[in-house]
Amino acid sequence: MQKITPFLWYDGRAEEAVKFYTSIFKNSKIITLNYWGEGTPFPKDQVRTAVFELDGVQFYAFDAGPQFKFTEAISLFVDCTTQEEVDELWEKLSAGGEKSMCGWLKDKFGISWQVIPRKLMQFMNDKDPEKSKRVMQAMMKMNKIIIADLQKAYDGK
Repeated sequence: MQKITPFLWYDGRAEEAVKFYTSIFKNSKIITLNYWGEGTPFPKDQVRTAVFELDGVQFYAFDAGPQFKFTEAISLFVDCTTQEEVDELWEKLSAGGEKSMCGWLKDKFGISWQVIPRKLMQFMNDKDPEKSKRVMQAMMKMNKIIIADLQKAYDGK
């Protein structure tokens, strides 16, 4: 087990969420699903805990009611290498959720994601402050990040 594991609390939908996420990301799998069973405050066929991996990163899901909600204060940052990857993940993760600004979205379970092309980080960290400023201004006008538009801003076009 990895030293630090994201722990996600769900309200009756952990199994659905785990299956949804593992269907989207390559190299992903469900490791364990444990159910509440008889004599508990939840339906016996509802997942209590789940351990799953998304592209090699392990997560822990807990399904124990509405006491806690997800907020944008915590998000999952997805490093994408191509526009095709950005497009695919943006559409799949936002299905039934909310698309936002600057590469952010909220999935149908309330988890916030940042679907970000690696190129954005390269441009933003450029030593030329004018280039990084233009890229930042371009990004601030986007919902889903478009690499070609970032490249134009970077090049000053």
